[in-house]
Amino acid sequence: MTDLITRRNRTIGPYSPLFYDEPLEFVTAKGVWFTDVHGEKYLDGYNNVPHVGHCNDRVVKAMCDQAQRLNVHTRYLNARVVEYSEALLATFEPRLDRVFYGNSGSEANELALRISRQLTGAKGLIVSDFSYHGTTISLAEMTTGLTTREPLAPHVRTLRIPDLDADPRTEDEVLTETLADLDAAIASLQESGHGISACLFDWLFSTEGMPRLPEGLVAGIAERVKAAGGMVIADEVQSGFGRTGTHMWGYQRVGLSPDLVTLGKPMGNGHPMSAVITSAGVMDEFGPNNEFFNTFAGNPVSAAVGQAVLDEMADKNLMEQARSLGETALSQLQRFADEYDFVRTAKGAGMFLGLEFVRDTQPAPDLTKRVVEAMKAKHVIISRIGRDDNVLKVRPPLAFGPEELPQLLGALGESLTELEV
Repeated sequence: MTDLITRRNRTIGPYSPLFYDEPLEFVTAKGVWFTDVHGEKYLDGYNNVPHVGHCNDRVVKAMCDQAQRLNVHTRYLNARVVEYSEALLATFEPRLDRVFYGNSGSEANELALRISRQLTGAKGLIVSDFSYHGTTISLAEMTTGLTTREPLAPHVRTLRIPDLDADPRTEDEVLTETLADLDAAIASLQESGHGISACLFDWLFSTEGMPRLPEGLVAGIAERVKAAGGMVIADEVQSGFGRTGTHMWGYQRVGLSPDLVTLGKPMGNGHPMSAVITSAGVMDEFGPNNEFFNTFAGNPVSAAVGQAVLDEMADKNLMEQARSLGETALSQLQRFADEYDFVRTAKGAGMFLGLEFVRDTQPAPDLTKRVVEAMKAKHVIISRIGRDDNVLKVRPPLAFGPEELPQLLGALGESLTELEV
């Protein structure tokens, strides 16, 4: 492995980080299981990109069958692409009835920002003060949750997303202050001449650590942005496709009506796919001035793969399974929080869950890292997130089932028992 890491550093470089103190080298994967170079199996409790399971038979067959038949430039007519578009849009409310295709979540968010700028005539943008939405230069200039050399762009304002679990004030006090901060950010953009084009959030605020929000905060953000002339963008790359168990899309869980919705690679089970979902009115305003197309985004092979993902979700009732398993898992995680002083609370919904670690009420990222490493030693893969890197991140493929949940929770329970604070 040391030789492979050295070769990787000489080619890819050391700045594309690997997980774990001692990286894992996987050679095969199936369903929710990895196999490493030594033949050891690991339960995947982290990777949402292979949404319906690693190397899913239905998805692989659809990809191969279509690739052997036709894969063509998107400016030719193809029934499979249209049929998939109809099926994908049917998962949204009727108002959202148009789709642009891309190859990555970064591309989708970039396009959504481009559309919002053109339709509003403004450039200003609101994001959270700990967020990540992609890798292009315009997205790097608004990234606050990772290290980038690009400084925050002058047309970007940040909003701190509160967490009632970590804030001693009343819910009303937290709500009032956060919305006042938003009003100030909007006013600053207007006074500086940037105006406001949009706000862009993953409305579960998963990168931020899945905070518990004051009632009315999401609606208040959307109302204020729209009143100022901006558009509301929902980034569904992490929270979409039934992951929360109660709704197909994360923004639906918080009662939002976005103007633009961005999707990423889970829609293709890891195949390079993305999309921007919007309305006919938005597309009709953007389209006449932009001959937008992407040579191979939304091609027949991608359409076949995307359809296979939707079919697999429906046939195996994966969203309902996520709801049921999520309730069981969240209940056990909360028992851990009740049992251990260093665990503040359990977070999340469906198959997107977290456990927050503290020491004397202060974030304890060192404890979170030790649990992640301990779980690896027990052959269970998880990660961590949050402003302070102190929230355990459980976000497995949606194919994760009732057979695997006891192993994940058992390994976690053992890891917590072994933890010396």
